[in-house]
Amino acid sequence: METTMSHIALLASPGMGHLIPVLELAKHLVSHQSFKVTVFVVATDHASLANTHLLQSPADSGDLPDIVLLPFIDVSDIGGPSVSFIATIVITVLRSMPFLRSEISKMEFRPTALVVDLFGTDALEIADEYNMLKFVFIASNAWFLAVMLCTPEIDRKEIDEHVKNRKPLHIPGCKPIKFEHNLEVFFMDANDPFYQGYVEAINKMSLTDGILVNTWDELEPTTLKALRETKKVPIYPIGPLVRPIEKGFGNEIIAWLDKQPKQSVIYVSFGSGGTLSAQQVKELAWGLELSQQKFVWVLRPPIENDAAGTFLALGNGSDATLNYLPDGFLVRTQDRGLLVPMWAPQVEVLSHPSIGGFLTHCGWNSTMESIVNGVPMIAWPLYAERKMNASMLTEDIGASIRVMAVESDAAVGREEIRSVVRKILVDRQGRNIRSRIKELKDSAENALAKGGSSYNSMSQVANICIQHLKTKASGA
Repeated sequence: METTMSHIALLASPGMGHLIPVLELAKHLVSHQSFKVTVFVVATDHASLANTHLLQSPADSGDLPDIVLLPFIDVSDIGGPSVSFIATIVITVLRSMPFLRSEISKMEFRPTALVVDLFGTDALEIADEYNMLKFVFIASNAWFLAVMLCTPEIDRKEIDEHVKNRKPLHIPGCKPIKFEHNLEVFFMDANDPFYQGYVEAINKMSLTDGILVNTWDELEPTTLKALRETKKVPIYPIGPLVRPIEKGFGNEIIAWLDKQPKQSVIYVSFGSGGTLSAQQVKELAWGLELSQQKFVWVLRPPIENDAAGTFLALGNGSDATLNYLPDGFLVRTQDRGLLVPMWAPQVEVLSHPSIGGFLTHCGWNSTMESIVNGVPMIAWPLYAERKMNASMLTEDIGASIRVMAVESDAAVGREEIRSVVRKILVDRQGRNIRSRIKELKDSAENALAKGGSSYNSMSQVANICIQHLKTKASGA
């Protein structure tokens, strides 16, 4: 029996950076396209994941996707310091494939299309088994996508020149990749199984019905034009997809922000995976203090610190024993700073009128949330493609200033931090970036509005799915 409603299945890889944009895409498909949507969630820790507000549906959940948590995947047998986080994700998703296949096979109304991310390309075989359309969703930007799609075509000699002699890596029609962007994949041996798996995943992406990207035409016109002209696979920019504001989260933080002047506070957060050294935490604390500006700092214990039990309660309590902060820091900054342990409701914070800047690790989710809320950024990339994102934000679209890069493991100094905080909140440079951010915010809103570039891209995808459903129903 076939349903007359298009049913889209999405596969979310482990980690909030993957789950959040997939859920927003799913909600968009339900609310704007009236599709039935099922999100299959892969995780290594369902106990903590299931308790997050991201997966909790309100009573009136008619406009929300169905969430299916795939069985817990134990990856303890592959642990160890030599195993990267990305490798762990890849293996976790691979081991989830039998469960995904089983869940889809049991569905009364099987999906019309399957949408996966880069780590879920093995699931595309399941789509073939059930005559489903195949799409890949890239939660990052078009420049990152262009680099990925070009990787199998780049001559290995050029990659060696990039790695050994620090020569820029040229991407057809796009901005070159500088050595300091430091994408780990180019430093891998071509015979490394992980590198070969990466190339295989890209080749599978190129054979799909399309690639959805969390960006929009007006943000990256040159890169998207190059992708459309040089790649056979259709590209659909559908962003920015960001979490909506949810009232009720972080009330104590919002209450503190309510007391601060407009655009007077710097928000400091390095994402769910960003951890600094103890020395860097101290320099950051000193920099914030020396700037004499107000701040909200989402603080995580530094890498070297094992005393998690000494972590503070919300706020600058004078009895907090944070031995990795400068002596007296809490007392000296108690009237203009708020420390928040581990996590903050970022969208709610960024949307608050007292926020005047965002010191960020440049994750693409955070970047989109900042632009959508009109908040200028201080770019401080830590890992992965974040250095590319920082380059784009600073050099190409004018949405940020960048913390001066330091060599190897050296800490960014307090004077540099003091300087960039004041630039973004007080100096003329900050005013110029705020003006540019307002333009980008308007551009993002227009892209998502009816008739906008991203709205039209999503409509094209929806029409392809509807047509495929009709073809299946007719038996053609």
